[in-house]
Amino acid sequence: MGNEFIKDLFDKYLNNKSVFDNKEALSHAYIPENLLHRDKELEDIVSIVIPAIRQETPSNIFIFGKPGTGKTACVKHIGKELNDISSKKDISSNFLYLNCEMVDTQYRVLSNLLSYYGEDVPLAGWPTDKLYSKFIECIEKKRQIAIIVLDEIDKLVKKGGDDLLYNLSRINGDLADSKVSLIGISNDLKFTKYLDSRTLSSLGHEEIVFPPYNAEQLKDILNNRAKIAFNEGVLSEEVVPLCAAIAAQEHGDARKALDLLRMAGEMAERNNDVKITEEHVRKGKEKLEVDGTTEVIKTLPVHSKILIYSILLLEKCKKRGMITGEVYSLYERLCNVVHIERLTYRRAADLISELETLGLINTVLISKGRYGRTKNISLAVDIDTVERAIQDDERLQSITKISHSQQITLTNHLK
Repeated sequence: MGNEFIKDLFDKYLNNKSVFDNKEALSHAYIPENLLHRDKELEDIVSIVIPAIRQETPSNIFIFGKPGTGKTACVKHIGKELNDISSKKDISSNFLYLNCEMVDTQYRVLSNLLSYYGEDVPLAGWPTDKLYSKFIECIEKKRQIAIIVLDEIDKLVKKGGDDLLYNLSRINGDLADSKVSLIGISNDLKFTKYLDSRTLSSLGHEEIVFPPYNAEQLKDILNNRAKIAFNEGVLSEEVVPLCAAIAAQEHGDARKALDLLRMAGEMAERNNDVKITEEHVRKGKEKLEVDGTTEVIKTLPVHSKILIYSILLLEKCKKRGMITGEVYSLYERLCNVVHIERLTYRRAADLISELETLGLINTVLISKGRYGRTKNISLAVDIDTVERAIQDDERLQSITKISHSQQITLTNHLK
């Protein structure tokens, strides 16, 4: 009976006529042939990297802009063209792209760079100086200009500090027949505040800012993708302008506009509707607005919830940044309030790292001189979102219902 029902469900949806011709054209990973409304930014980047074609070292670049403003797509297009021209002209230059959301440590960055040169590096175990020496050796053999792109560069620096950037910015002093230049891409317009003054000085970079798209620009982008993504005649006239207008109100994020258009198509397809309408857009918007962050927090283990709530209370009651030790001290106090046995400092630190991986908190590694290093911690999500999610856990109601004055008492005189 159960198997028959599932089979019938598959048959039902397989028999629905699809509104999509190529749904991938609406995905974040899709790179269109034509990049609309980014002529100035493309020209700015090309004018800086063009010395690589003449076997000269380009300036380092930091590219800033909110999510969905076309930063990565523009850089990838330029990198592909640079590599194509280099190949045709038999010029030794190379464009190396890494996403620091996935490659987020100095070791991983260097091992991935070495993989571009055919070197097989173990997942761990090599000292950093060996990785650098091997990279220098590989690039010197090629006698080339290498442009290294570090996308989401802020994730790398916030997790491990700016040692990698400092070392790469000075690597040209160790190269005789090759040169390296860097392109950093970040959604964080204040990213450079995380860099040491010596690193900033050594980089000597130029900065390019990508502005958000307006409604008209988003409409052009969506129309261009819609021609590829949908079967002819399925889009009602009002759908693209509405998706563009909604996304323009939310900081001009082209990815959100594409998500909304895709979701509207999926809503129509699930209902077996032959036309995508304004109603599908509105239903799609409601579905996309279901708070995924709240669901992530709700499913955290209880100790992770107490840790993130500790960070929340410190953020509410303190003006300066908090460090790991303060978070752990407050976590201990809250464990006592809810009568839960506390974890060790080391295990709690591991859970704090997991909260950062989930995108719920931000951490910046700071040096305490001869006392070692610690992390400066802050929430990466809205305080109200965390409070709503934690309040649903009956085990923690004794800490979520305490008054503001009690919160201040709890956060005072931490170790």
